[in-house]
Amino acid sequence: MTTDLLSGHAAAACRVETSVAHDADEQARNLHGWTQTYDQLTPGRFVGRLTGLHLDGMHVFCETTSQSLRQTCEVPPDSDWFGIPAADDSTGRIGPQPIRGGSLAFQRGGVEFELLTPGDYAIFGVVVRDELLQRHASTVEHDDLVARAAHGGTIPVDSSARTRFCALLRDVLDGTAHTVLSERARRNVQTSVLSALFELCAATGPEPVAVPARPRRQWIVSEARDYALANRERPVGVPELCERLHVSRRTLQYCFQDVLGLAPASYLRVIRLNGARRDLCGAVPGERTVQDVAAAWGFWHLSQFATDYRKLFGVLPSDTLKTVHTPATARAAH
Repeated sequence: MTTDLLSGHAAAACRVETSVAHDADEQARNLHGWTQTYDQLTPGRFVGRLTGLHLDGMHVFCETTSQSLRQTCEVPPDSDWFGIPAADDSTGRIGPQPIRGGSLAFQRGGVEFELLTPGDYAIFGVVVRDELLQRHASTVEHDDLVARAAHGGTIPVDSSARTRFCALLRDVLDGTAHTVLSERARRNVQTSVLSALFELCAATGPEPVAVPARPRRQWIVSEARDYALANRERPVGVPELCERLHVSRRTLQYCFQDVLGLAPASYLRVIRLNGARRDLCGAVPGERTVQDVAAAWGFWHLSQFATDYRKLFGVLPSDTLKTVHTPATARAAH
């Protein structure tokens, strides 16, 4: 069962899978690898949906259920579970503690816990193998998230960080729905999810933020931008910037929010998307493809690149390329 959860069958290890259930017990069985029982508490027809991406040592999923449920759950003993409601106005419970929009639920593996969820509820979940989580914590973040989260319950999180985290998970599931991910793409997704998870939990950390003077804040943002552009062929992560600029994650976040009104990860993605758009606009017909341009800017997952591009610019990258390649006289006729 543990193998099914975090490695899965060959196809599940690199592709999003969606299942629909019309019975609470069937819904419980669809979440492979968990030991759990679902009891339906409110009357009415039950409809449940589970959309999940199985990676190497990680499972990212979104679960929606139409009726109120009491769930008795247990994840494999070598893993940790993080859960966050998809909407601000839905309140569930983990044991006696409420799971609201401003909190992240956490439970270590091998320990039975109880979830109480209302009707029409949606929750994102991330199950991570201990080894992967601790390796990322020690080599990238230099922060023991599991120790800070204690044994289980909820972790308070900033509402804007929660919104960004849910958007990332939604993009991961939507953007990879029809794609078999390569090994490189799977690693990139893993790193993005783990970094976002640590960012989410750091947003309300107990340590004070070291607030640099205004010129220093602008310098930090400018240096981060220059470094990201100099390494455009790969995504530059927040931990890497922190190490290079000798600032904490929270200080970096503060500087970006103060100077640009954006989170660092969001801005780094945006400047790469803008760079890709300029290249598409300047492409010579027949010489460069969308995939060529995406790869040059560190976007190795083409469908996710197209999703992010359309979200920012309102058109697909292929549409930009077609428009550029259409003769001016033909465009003017329309």
